[in-house]
Amino acid sequence: MLELQQRLQEIHADKTEPLEYAEQGIKASITVLEKLKTKFIVHAFQDKKEEIDFFRNCKPHLASKLIYYNEIYTIISNKPMGAEKTIRNYYKTELEKLDMFFKENLEFYRYYRTGNQTLDHKYFLRGKYDVKLTLDSFYFQADQRFSTSHDYKVAKILANDAIKVFLESEIQKSQNKTNTTESTAKPSKQIWTGSKVALVELIYALHTEGVFNNGHTELKEVVNLFETAFGVDLGQFNRVFLEIRARKSEKTKFLNLLKEKLVLRMDNADAI
Repeated sequence: MLELQQRLQEIHADKTEPLEYAEQGIKASITVLEKLKTKFIVHAFQDKKEEIDFFRNCKPHLASKLIYYNEIYTIISNKPMGAEKTIRNYYKTELEKLDMFFKENLEFYRYYRTGNQTLDHKYFLRGKYDVKLTLDSFYFQADQRFSTSHDYKVAKILANDAIKVFLESEIQKSQNKTNTTESTAKPSKQIWTGSKVALVELIYALHTEGVFNNGHTELKEVVNLFETAFGVDLGQFNRVFLEIRARKSEKTKFLNLLKEKLVLRMDNADAI
């Protein structure tokens, strides 16, 4: 997973257009999954618990990246030409598809999201499929040595979370373009008035902590959200981060300042 994440960060630093980074993301994901499969085929699990853990918690996180980038590539490739309203309606239709998947798999969604494990022996052990448990037809076409009845469904859930963020971001950017065209007289959002370097430091800190979609959101998507929300263009943010890393002292200068100011505010409030 670390190997794939590092490769995806390189791709997003080099490619800014969704169609371009999605294509590269697909290739990177396939390469790592094939590497995982090669090692997996000759691996013997110590017990069923270890096998369940792999198919519930390990493989889906890798597979979700492939599903995500493949869906982004398809969505962008099929995006219609036309007015911003037309594009927004297209993205909203794609969101409705995600909602439909959620409704069709509501029972399993609840099972997985709540951390329930009572049916793990059916969902995440090979050769234990039950046609009564809402199986995807994909399962019967997959390599049975490397698949269980529901590990793909978990990967799909994780991918959909990230796709939802992407679509909502694109809708917001489209809406902002419309608002800018219609009127520029009155600001409609908060504007970042601090330094861009400080904002990049903050974004990297939040992304590293994994506070967006349980850590499954790509860094570039987080940057796009902040750019849209605060009306700022961060440009080559990855280069800015390299400069931050190169600081000889106080690498987290802005974060340290935030902590100091917040503690001072608390102390002042206590004194009142």
